[in-house]
Amino acid sequence: MFLQISKSGKPKQFLVSIGLVVLISAGCYSLSDHMGYKVVALILLLTVSLIAIVFDILPVMIAAALSALIWNFFFIPPKLTFHIGSAEDGFLFLMYFIIALINAVLTNRIRKIEKRAREVEEKAKTVKLYNTLLNSLSHELKTPIATIVGATDNLLSEKSNLSADNRKELAENISIAALRLNQQVENLLSMSRLESGFIQPKNDWCDITELIYAVIHRLEQQLKNHKVAIHIDENLPLYKLDYGLMEQVLYNLLYNASIYTPEFSDIYISAKNNTEKVYKLDTASEKHSEVKKKIIIYH
Repeated sequence: MFLQISKSGKPKQFLVSIGLVVLISAGCYSLSDHMGYKVVALILLLTVSLIAIVFDILPVMIAAALSALIWNFFFIPPKLTFHIGSAEDGFLFLMYFIIALINAVLTNRIRKIEKRAREVEEKAKTVKLYNTLLNSLSHELKTPIATIVGATDNLLSEKSNLSADNRKELAENISIAALRLNQQVENLLSMSRLESGFIQPKNDWCDITELIYAVIHRLEQQLKNHKVAIHIDENLPLYKLDYGLMEQVLYNLLYNASIYTPEFSDIYISAKNNTEKVYKLDTASEKHSEVKKKIIIYH
């Protein structure tokens, strides 16, 4: 709750910090017959310290000043007056005020340092992730480009004696490589747009069965040497999700399955409605005598 308030505006932080100081002071005042005013000072300092951990500097400074004034007026003899009876109590009040303010400032600085450290760490992780993704994508981009260049060189070469079947095969290789290259470019653009916040997922009611068969149709050529088994629960309800983004996710999973599993291996696609949890995609593989690939869709 306090973390949510800390992310809200300063007016709410002012109200909560002042309310806490007043509430703790009221509790101490009701027990003032059983505790000395020096104990109350420690309790109020602890309250200010806890507020400083969560809230911004200005509400904390106000809470520190208010706690000092309340301690003076209600607890330091003579009570119910701002007059301080002894030099010792005056010195204690001054020290309390200074310690409360210093505590507020130092705690706020520590929070800022920790925040900067977290930002630097997150930035380093982001850079590392980007480098990994870019290295992977660069490798994925080189393969179809090399295929296209090699096939076109063979087709354009005057010295090559290619049969009609050879030319058809090279044309098919160019088509597959071009589609693969286009998909990788789309993945890169979508990743950049999502990360920058340029596009946001737009959820709408979608048919999972339609989504699965649409992706399989797009990958018909790549999956021709695999046996695809589809198991979709009957009466599967509609789900609210971004159809385009989820289609791309499922496309990537199936495409990777078609590339990184041996030819004529089995690919299983299962869609189930098990729980009320959010939509999730998962992949798993089984080690048998024949390599198998499972793509499971849960809701």
